Amino acid sequence: MVTASSTESEKVSVGKMFVRSITQAPWTWRIMLTYLTIMLFIPVIAMLLKASTVGFARFWQIATSPIALATYDITFTTSLVAALINGVFGTLIAWVLVRYDFPLKRFIDASVDLPFALPTAVAGLTLATVYSENGWIGSLLAPFGIKVAFTRLGVGIAMIFISLPFVIRTVQPVLAEMEKEIEEAAWSLGASEWQTFRYVILPPLLPAILTGVALGFSRAVGEYGSTVIIASNTPFRDLIAPVLIFQRLEQYDYAGATVIGVVLLGISLVMLLGLNLLQAWGRRYDTSSSTRRVGH
Repeated sequence: MVTASSTESEKVSVGKMFVRSITQAPWTWRIMLTYLTIMLFIPVIAMLLKASTVGFARFWQIATSPIALATYDITFTTSLVAALINGVFGTLIAWVLVRYDFPLKRFIDASVDLPFALPTAVAGLTLATVYSENGWIGSLLAPFGIKVAFTRLGVGIAMIFISLPFVIRTVQPVLAEMEKEIEEAAWSLGASEWQTFRYVILPPLLPAILTGVALGFSRAVGEYGSTVIIASNTPFRDLIAPVLIFQRLEQYDYAGATVIGVVLLGISLVMLLGLNLLQAWGRRYDTSSSTRRVGH
């Protein structure tokens, strides 16, 4: 029979073991834990504690209000579509940069990192100018009734812009390490270009593509600077969750902003977990495909 005193002693012993394992761990491990605690765990815990002060009923009311639900839909759906589009075109761009030599290749390759370095507010201002009805691209789309700036489509364009490098930079090293002789062997055995891509090139590329998509999705969900400029920030049209949080802060509604932040955090973690599971599936798919190729 387990008594209360024995349970308490077990908790104390577990605590002592945890403290002992930390104090006896390598210094690199302790630095890592300290850094992650200060920069990641404490802010997240503080946000959760702040959100818990409103009570469950009030939390649920704020989290499921119509305007909050609309911003979740716009933020996550648009981010996912932007990440998937970059998954296709980012892979294509990486392929061209790795497999072909052409004038200004180094310049174009360096330009891929521009969204990393460009301040997001500048990116938003640039995109709003180019895609406005009088802009270079917006004026071409306006006769067809397509309006980009200050619409949800503009939000998607901004998310595609800022998340594009993630796919390219994760796929490029994998493509560079792939041996072209394997593709040539597949062609010599009678495989078509599609079969070569489907069974030889895609399996080792898939984990890198999914990683780039996951990183791009995460970056797009948290984007604020560019989207707040290119969108009209109208509720139920193109208002994203980060902007709603900022609006709540401007109204001194700190608890409401924290609640929406916690919901964003939870949904992001669930979606990233799903993408990580896809990555694991991609690695297993690559391994099983390689095993089958060796067997043949």
